Amino acid sequence: MLSDADVAALYDLLNPWDPEHHPADAFHHRLVMAAGAVLDVGCGTGAMLHRARDAGHRGVLAGIDPNPAYLARARRRDDIEWVPGTAAATPWEQDFDLAVMTGHAFQCLVDDGEIRAGLAGVRAALREGGRFAFETRHPQAQAWADWTPAHAREVVDAAGRLLRVGHEVESVVDDVVTFTETVTDASGAVVHYERQVLRFLGPEVLNRLLREAGFRLDEQYGDWHGGPLTPDSREIVTVARR
Repeated sequence: MLSDADVAALYDLLNPWDPEHHPADAFHHRLVMAAGAVLDVGCGTGAMLHRARDAGHRGVLAGIDPNPAYLARARRRDDIEWVPGTAAATPWEQDFDLAVMTGHAFQCLVDDGEIRAGLAGVRAALREGGRFAFETRHPQAQAWADWTPAHAREVVDAAGRLLRVGHEVESVVDDVVTFTETVTDASGAVVHYERQVLRFLGPEVLNRLLREAGFRLDEQYGDWHGGPLTPDSREIVTVARR
């Protein structure tokens, strides 16, 4: 079986942070580089903040994540503050100009109580006028329809192992999708298995929850190039202000 450290390294292989080639990464990178103090909520392995430092960001950078193996990879850089925890339990008070949640991490907040607690934690960490940038998959696009074994990806990890990563949906109940991720080796043996649950909020519910949490909407797009949010959009890209 893959160790926790192996799984964290695999995440980086499958999701390289690359603002030059990935429009989503470019969108967040521009915001980060323009802000003096930045909090990455659900920072994972820290790739976004690593890149910001490499690109010359000299302000305060901090990341928070509940996964210790991911944070261990993030701590390869010690000029960034790394804190174990969740959006609901950020230890900061009005310390940041910008908070971000990338990689659709916002969708890991499943019920309304989790979302409200997460938004309250992010808001508390922002200075007055500070902004919160994040994205969710638009539910009408039904992105989960492609999460099937037929769409599995193959990668070669740092140890030279050929790994196949596949997904399968277990259930879709209202706007909550439960699915599994299975990693197999070249022989077909399962080396990692994980069940995940994501919430697919529509824009009306999302924006209501933001208002109730004390945010006002600054910008909202249907793609990473600033296109309008329409019934055909695949993304809901949001920038809200405390």
